[in-house]
Amino acid sequence: MVKSISCADSGADCSWSTTAETEEELMNKVEAHAKEKHPDLEITPELVQKIKSIIKEI
Repeated sequence: MVKSISCADSGADCSWSTTAETEEELMNKVEAHAKEKHPDLEITPELVQKIKSIIKEI
């Protein structure tokens, strides 16, 4: 199944979204987006777990 996520899913006021075949690929896209569009965001282990918990399978 394809995995998907959007910034809005996390409560952020951002319209970005993406899909990927694997969780690893999806998390790489999330990380790249966060660095580019949300540079002040501190990526903690807790945040990573939150992000993983809102991944959807479509």
